Amino acid sequence: MTEAPLDDLRRAVYRPVRSGNALEDTTARIVQTVRLGLVAPGESLPAERELAAMYGVSRDTVREAIRELSDAGWLETRRGRYGGTFVVDPVPRPSGPAEVAAGELDDVIALRGVLEPGAAWAAAGRTLAPEERDVLWARHEAAAVAGGEDYRRLDTLLHLTIAELAGIPSLVPLVADNRARVNAWLDTFPLLPRNIDHSTAQHAAIVSAILAGRPDAAHAAMRDHLAGSEALLRGFLA
Repeated sequence: MTEAPLDDLRRAVYRPVRSGNALEDTTARIVQTVRLGLVAPGESLPAERELAAMYGVSRDTVREAIRELSDAGWLETRRGRYGGTFVVDPVPRPSGPAEVAAGELDDVIALRGVLEPGAAWAAAGRTLAPEERDVLWARHEAAAVAGGEDYRRLDTLLHLTIAELAGIPSLVPLVADNRARVNAWLDTFPLLPRNIDHSTAQHAAIVSAILAGRPDAAHAAMRDHLAGSEALLRGFLA
């Protein structure tokens, strides 16, 4: 088995929204599924009735959110037997650098530094089933050979797989929300080939430590990896 749905992650993203801002939260949640790579460019969203049930909103609210994102160039609706609502390919990217308050950047980076090394530590401390081990390695291999815009999506899926394999369901939505904010910033500056090569080597160290059942090594490898991401984020945004 080389692929499996990220069940805890899907539950984290496709969860009921707050009633006071149903349209805005539904719109944001759909964007999050794209930023996290759960629905890739060119793929279709779940049906309107499914989204309405998962978000706990009316189908009218879902339609309005889809209309908003279609107008913004993120989604397109196709008719016919194979129709539905699809993520555009490529997804729109910001035209300029993001404006980020120093306090917000510090907060997101600090939270990530707690969540993701902890997830790697917890995943390495579990006895993973064979199919879980296969999925983790497959995610690593997919990110390692990815090119262009697909890299960030597959990189994200690897990190979220590690969070799910930690075996702590309440951790997954925290990592997902944090990663979505990080990805929104990463999308504002270019991919750097040498950085990708370095990240791939760090991913190998993290995954190998998890598969070997070495929690402290997995924690340390993830901390090293995030330090590189932090340097780029601060260099481009601070």
